[in-house]
Amino acid sequence: MITQTTSQVVHTLDLHFMGLNGAIASYLIPHAHGAVLIECGPGTTIENLSVRLGELGFTPRDVTDVLLTHIHLDHAGSAGWWAGQGARIHVHPVGAPHLANPENLLASAERIYGEMMGSLWGEFLPVPEAHIVVHQDQEPIEIEGLRFLPLDTPGHAYHHFVYIFEGICFSGDIGGIRLGGLPHLRLPMPPPELNLELWDASLEKLIQAYRSGAFTRIAPTHFGIYEDAGWHLQALASLLKETEAWVARQMAAEPTVQELNSQFIRWSEERAQEAHLSQEERQLYEAANPSWMSAPGIHRYWHKTRSAA
Repeated sequence: MITQTTSQVVHTLDLHFMGLNGAIASYLIPHAHGAVLIECGPGTTIENLSVRLGELGFTPRDVTDVLLTHIHLDHAGSAGWWAGQGARIHVHPVGAPHLANPENLLASAERIYGEMMGSLWGEFLPVPEAHIVVHQDQEPIEIEGLRFLPLDTPGHAYHHFVYIFEGICFSGDIGGIRLGGLPHLRLPMPPPELNLELWDASLEKLIQAYRSGAFTRIAPTHFGIYEDAGWHLQALASLLKETEAWVARQMAAEPTVQELNSQFIRWSEERAQEAHLSQEERQLYEAANPSWMSAPGIHRYWHKTRSAA
């Protein structure tokens, strides 16, 4: 998929994660001496991404820079491999140490995914410190005449940036999950850093940027570039309020993680029915954002953050 900005072409590259169409995207922006990637995906999709690059006339060594919205494995799992091809890896300051020394990151992921780690994410190679470029909130990033503006946007993870580039907001996961061009959003809420209050604040930051004219399009990593950023942000705000109310109701009964998981899966299915999603569409949403992954995140958030407030 090709999107034209004022002066640049942006390519949406489908990584065909687990053989699925439209689950994880990487965004390629060419420049005079190669190209920039926003997101690089997990280790299991390196071959697919390399093929997509080849179709556009690029090789992996043509990628000079990779901008990561955050360091979760579906977004950044192959960062070390791309650094090995020569790319600079741009990242939030909280995430940077975990790229160089990924032991804690991988241990946290293994607690969620267990024996599925290898088949889902592949190998995670450390990123040499010489290839890590750390940025601060609203500090412009200049690459071969391209200008990106990172916005610090915690809530899904403490180490989360969105990048604004020529009217497009590359929203990572803080902008929610939206697949197949559908008007249906979901929140990815895995442990350990889910914080709905911070998510609210980050969304307000994005809404203010949108109202200021900073962008008109929004591009979640899951999946694609959407022209209706205003509608998307308002829908996300409504979903956040709905989710916060649902969490408060469920947690009042002090459910176990297993009980909460059953309740959340049932609620997700009800929302899918209300949105008239087909079975195929529901399966794609579940692949991109498994419902069972959110219950541990909600449970931890409530007991470690919300109850302690």
